[in-house]
Formats: sequence, C-alpha cells, structure tokens
Amino acid sequence: MPDKHLNIIAFDIPVPVNYGGAIDIFYKLKSLKNAGIKIHLYCFEYDRKPSELLDELCEDVHYFKRDISKTKLFNRKPYIVATRYSKELLNLLLKDNYPILFEGLHTTYFINDKRIRERRKIVRTHNIEHDYYNNLARVEKDLFKRYYFLNEAGKLARYEKVLDYAEGIAAISKNDTDYFSKKYKNAQTISAFHPNNTVTSKRGKGSFALYHGSLDVGENNEAALFLVNQVFNNLKIHLIIAGNKPSKELRNAISGKSNIELRTGITSDDIYELISDAHVNVLPTFQATGIKLKLLAALFQGRYCLVNSLMIENTGLENICICRDTAEEMKTELKSLFKKDFDFDETIKRDEILLHNGFSNEHNTKTLIDMLF
Repeated sequence: MPDKHLNIIAFDIPVPVNYGGAIDIFYKLKSLKNAGIKIHLYCFEYDRKPSELLDELCEDVHYFKRDISKTKLFNRKPYIVATRYSKELLNLLLKDNYPILFEGLHTTYFINDKRIRERRKIVRTHNIEHDYYNNLARVEKDLFKRYYFLNEAGKLARYEKVLDYAEGIAAISKNDTDYFSKKYKNAQTISAFHPNNTVTSKRGKGSFALYHGSLDVGENNEAALFLVNQVFNNLKIHLIIAGNKPSKELRNAISGKSNIELRTGITSDDIYELISDAHVNVLPTFQATGIKLKLLAALFQGRYCLVNSLMIENTGLENICICRDTAEEMKTELKSLFKKDFDFDETIKRDEILLHNGFSNEHNTKTLIDMLF
C-alpha cells in the first residue's frame, strides 16, 4: 500500500505539552505516526520555540511567525484567525495534494481558497469558539479584555460559516458534535488525545484534595475561587490548587487559609504526580465547552473525581464521576469521600468506559484516519 501523507496546521507549537490544546495536538501526532501516517506539520510560533521532539514525529516541520500586532484587531476576520496568515504556508500546501487537518478554527485562513477547493479538508474543533469567548468575557474583570472577548465572539460567530468548505468536522465532545451537526456536514466526535493508555489510579487513600488548571484562564480562576471561598472555606480538608500564573485575586483569597495551599511554577510531571496522589480531584467548571483534558487525566490517573454537572453533562463520563452542584453538596461529599478508600472496583469501571467508549487514542486515531482518507 502507498504511504498516507497528511498536512496538519497547528495554531501553536505543541511543545512543551503543558496545556489542553498542546496535549491534544502532541498526542494526536504520536498516535498518527504510530498508525503509519506521514505527517507534514505547520506551526504558528509566538511564545514557544521550535522543538526537536516534533522532528521525531513528523516528516518535516515548518514554523511561521504569528503576527500579533494590534492592527489585526481591526481585521474583519477574528483576531485568532487574522494573526495566523502566512503566504508561505499556502505555497507549501500547494506543493502536494495531501489531505489537510486544520487544528482549530484559528488555522482556517485559507480553507475557502479556490486553489485548495478540491482538497480533503477536516477541521478539528476544540470548542464552539464564539461560546468560549463569550464565557471568557463573562468572567473577565479588565474592561479592555472583556471588550476584546465580546468583539472576538461576534466575529467568530459570523466567521464560523467557513466550515462549509470542510469535508468534515472532528469535534472534541458530544455536545459540540450535536451543535455542528445541525449546521454543517459530517461532524463526528473525536475526543481529546492524551498521554494515557490505561487506568493507573492508586488504591487506598490520599491526604489532600486537588484542583489543577492554567490559572490565568478566566474559567479556571473562577472555579478555583469558588472552591476557596465557598467549598473549602470552613473545611478541615487540605486543598492544593496547582497551576501557573494565578491571579492576584486568587492569591489574596488563599492567603491566611491554613487548609489551602497554592502550588505554582510547576511542570506537567508535577501536576500528574499530584493528580495521582490526591484522594479527590475536585473539578468544577462554569463553562460547558469542549471536554476538559484535566478531567480525563484525573479519571485515568487519579482516585475519586468530584465535579459539577457542567463538567460532565453529555460526555459519557457521568458514571465514573461524582457530581454535586452546590458548595454545600460538595462539602458533604468531600467529608464522606475522605472516610473511605478508593478500591479496585472503581478502576475496573473506569477501564471499561475510558478504553471502550471513545476515550482511547487508538479509537480516536482510527476515526480520524477514516475521516481524512
């Protein structure tokens, strides 16, 4: 059989592998390579450096400077799209006839260019972007940033119709697939790619609860503040909040609380160790977009996982999480969970759901290849 070649346009350099989008892209590259796909990778560069790790996974890797100048704010296209224009990228794409995987709406500047009109084009959606930006605006306190998020949300809602030029949409969650299926052709659920091949949850008990995430993201800051101010404010249970770039508001909220500890300036490996050692990974969210990779990490590697409805609704993960929506309900549940061990039966249940219901890299790689070729 002839080799299968694939062009992938990434919105960022996916190394270091330390946030959701980078994790999804990096482990997608690994899985596609393991399946025999020859990858030609195109990355937009703005705050990360070229990586030799990518050379090992791809036939070739090309980097393009992202133009993040403020003039792009006045472009009719969304800022996340307008800043990822590269004539050199288009010229490289025109040198072959391989399928193109666009990582995010961010990378679709050329999707409706007549010169690639006949190419097989699939868009990987990580969110319903205009919903995501509206939610960022909702929790943003800086007036300029809030205006930017609202303006970008409006542009994204209008721009989204370029998905008509794609032969398929690889949506990251069932909710997103339901949304895209009503508007565009061939939307399929391909869950997030991740570093886990099996469930490694430890039995027994841990001594603390954990919340983790990129703390400079508005929704994560909101969730952390909810836990600090309303859930662990009068509990005798130790909470570790782990993540980089915490807000001043979060630091101040934690200050003086003896049962809450902030861990920042830490690596992905540090996070995974904390996930594994915690007795409860507590992961509320107030923004039901995509699927949260931190939830998958907690289920593959951690013990008990306590969430709210917005985190798991229509994900297929409802039966392996404990769902409580109010602060008082979470407090009661935490007190109960810290009195019992995490046992082997829970691991068996997770194995069945995570590895056989669309959350394994192997399953998602096969589905993606079927869409692309």
